[in-house]
Amino acid sequence: MKRALLFKSLAEKKVQCLACCHSCVLSLNEYGICRVRKNIKGILYSLVYGKVCALAIDPIEKKPLFHFFPGSSALSLATVGCNFSCLHCQNADISQYPKENNEIIGEDYSPKKIVDIAKKENIPIIAYTYTEPTVFGEYALDIMKLAKRAGLYNVWVSNGYFSQKTLSLIAPYLDAINVDLKFFDDSLYQKICGAHLNPILKNLQELKKRKIHLEITTLVIPDYTTINDQPQKIAQFIARKLSKDTPWHITAFYPAYKMKNIRRTTLEELWKIYEIGKSQGLKYIHLGNI
Repeated sequence: MKRALLFKSLAEKKVQCLACCHSCVLSLNEYGICRVRKNIKGILYSLVYGKVCALAIDPIEKKPLFHFFPGSSALSLATVGCNFSCLHCQNADISQYPKENNEIIGEDYSPKKIVDIAKKENIPIIAYTYTEPTVFGEYALDIMKLAKRAGLYNVWVSNGYFSQKTLSLIAPYLDAINVDLKFFDDSLYQKICGAHLNPILKNLQELKKRKIHLEITTLVIPDYTTINDQPQKIAQFIARKLSKDTPWHITAFYPAYKMKNIRRTTLEELWKIYEIGKSQGLKYIHLGNI
């Protein structure tokens, strides 16, 4: 457990978490939406600092990051918890664990131990992934600082719902990020993920402005991602507001978590969206999960 970096003290020992765009206001002993931040005696604490629930060596392409040191390996880690509640989450066993089990699990790894493992195994990249690094931001930041000093690279795989304050903290140490742009429809973001679209769009533009290497992933859920011209709108946003050089990963959905009744994405559907992206001038479009 560690005191949170980003919160505001309010009257009656309430606190407001400033780590992500939910900006949760918590009374005494209340948890944030992520269930891994808690108001204890008027102070906001991270309950997952150093509590690693997943640690693996992955190809960087698995993040997916195809244009950042391709062929390299990344030491990938996560704690439990997420600030989204995606009905289709493919890592729900860890991302939703605190919400569904009312407890925190994980093995103790100090930031130094993580960096030492990467150095010992000659792994040049540390990836903060699998769940949502924003909710273990204090831990991620401490690892990132040590990693940078050791000459390693830091990458995030994120839903993009972090606050501007969080981005300002991590930006000096963040080398690359893959952000999920799940939908281009606010009502679907609310219904499927429990979040909003606009903060993510703003963060994508801010990442580009800060010149952090950015790749975007859209999971194509049949009859959800494919309706209301969303693929067209996403491709237009990337081309016009980011750059035509921004890689776009369009990946196939398979039934998972609370959307097991939804069919898999067909290859034909992915190719159709690929052509939409090409029509907008996007240079790097990659198909995944096929």
